[in-house]
Amino acid sequence: MTEQSNGSGSARRGRFITLEGGEGAGKSTQVRLLVSRLEERGIEVVATREPGGSPQAEALRDVLLSGRAARFGPRGEAILFSAARIDHVDKIIEPALARGAWVVSDRFADSTRAYQGALGNLEQRFILELERVAIANARPDLTIFLDIPPEAGLLRVSQRRNGEPADRFEAEGIAFHAALRKAFRDIAKAEPERCVTIYALAPEGDVAAEIWREVETRLLEEAPKKSSRTRRKHAAQERA
Repeated sequence: MTEQSNGSGSARRGRFITLEGGEGAGKSTQVRLLVSRLEERGIEVVATREPGGSPQAEALRDVLLSGRAARFGPRGEAILFSAARIDHVDKIIEPALARGAWVVSDRFADSTRAYQGALGNLEQRFILELERVAIANARPDLTIFLDIPPEAGLLRVSQRRNGEPADRFEAEGIAFHAALRKAFRDIAKAEPERCVTIYALAPEGDVAAEIWREVETRLLEEAPKKSSRTRRKHAAQERA
């Protein structure tokens, strides 16, 4: 973990964890459970998501998930996702990491690799260059891929929507989601030092326990702890 000056001394840079996977894998639930567990350890945590996370990126979220961006084609869609990511990194992720907070994000750059890269048939060089520009130094320390059979994931999504229409990606056919699962698995296999795959069809508590074991093993040994007073101070600054 690197040291970074915060203007009043030397602050240890925070950790960045991302959760990835197909539709219905339970990412939002596991983000919430992980954040709660980290806070119990006295660590300041910022929970966020993509597309979105910052006000400007949230403004693009509806455009991206409604399907209105699809008319620009995979290349244009990838650029819009990256534009949202740039603002997200600049406004939320990088400031938090710089002050020593941990960041846990529901999706990040690997989703662009999988959705627009592998499935949009975009060349890898184009996707990686977009990624380099969008995330700069905000590279995840740990990425958890929640792996679920697409049929089970889509069933969960359908039950969760409660009659609401499917979004741009939920509405794709089963072949799309099967290929998406393979794309995420391929990313995890290519970068085992950063990525771990966890079977997400297991009971919620079992999945959370396995995630926590990975976080403890890979990241927590030298993690700095924040006092409750410091956490309240940063929370008040963010609300202001």
